Amino acid sequence: MPQDISREPIIAVLLPCYNEELTIAEVVRRFRETLPAATIYVYDNNSKDLTALRARAAGAIVVREPRQGKGNVVRRMFADIDADIYLMADGDGTYAPEDAPQLINTLLTERCDMVVGTRRGVNDDAGRAGHAFGNRVFNSLYKWLFGDDFTDIFSGYRVFTRRFVKSFPAVSGGFEIETEMSVHASQLKLPVSEIALDYGRRPEGSSSKLSTFRDGARILWMFAMLMKETQPLRFFGAFSLFFLASSLFLMAPVLVEFAETGLVPRMPTWVLSVGLLLLSMLAAVTGVILDSVSRGRAEQKRIFYLSMPSGRVERRTGDVVQKPERGKASRAA
Repeated sequence: MPQDISREPIIAVLLPCYNEELTIAEVVRRFRETLPAATIYVYDNNSKDLTALRARAAGAIVVREPRQGKGNVVRRMFADIDADIYLMADGDGTYAPEDAPQLINTLLTERCDMVVGTRRGVNDDAGRAGHAFGNRVFNSLYKWLFGDDFTDIFSGYRVFTRRFVKSFPAVSGGFEIETEMSVHASQLKLPVSEIALDYGRRPEGSSSKLSTFRDGARILWMFAMLMKETQPLRFFGAFSLFFLASSLFLMAPVLVEFAETGLVPRMPTWVLSVGLLLLSMLAAVTGVILDSVSRGRAEQKRIFYLSMPSGRVERRTGDVVQKPERGKASRAA
């Protein structure tokens, strides 16, 4: 599809919010100063304070999303809003709006579909010791399971192309949405990049919505589900090996005793070991079949992604937009 690369790109700033009345007005104001041509959207997720009122007073477009959870908000944002460039941040003031042009410029110059603003020093102190430990564990687990494309999968400061946003099948309901975005990009091998940025602290009186154990368990469950969907052979292969090892462990002494005496006195143990062996074979066959299904789904996702307009716009520097010199091709760097 032909692209109009000479026009100014449409930039949308997306701010999912829940009870952020202390910070949202200042965040909106700073984004308006940093990106004066952008449209700022605040999606209020059932806040019980004046978040929506203060965001609207600061100049943002405010929409209410009744389904609780950041994943539900992001899914609604991606479905509702049409733009060329989408910048997502939090409304708590921990991400600096002044870093937005750097993220956008990287998206354009590196020709990426997603750029993540990694949180500098977040593994040393993420507000609470439990959060810092969880960040280290889950980022290491992500690298082992899905690859080393990302070093901070939980960062909420991201910029996307329209192609990524409109082809991303968001299914998460809560804070695990960032993990789903990362796995989606890794599975389809989309061009991505990271920039290390300073990570701020919430002002006094503002508290994090994260629950160390509840959200940690949900993210761990999401890891398992995404691995089942994207790497079924590896997922079911692990179960197959576990059942096989258990079967051999129980079967070995029974076979030794049978070889010595010709008898099988521990019949229940033998039946259990054979059952575990059958489960091992079943899990292995399931993994092989679903691996073919997963590959087909990945191909369909890739084809749909490629069917979306790339939305490439002219190169940007400094003030975010700079037109190419006369006589040179007007294309993204």
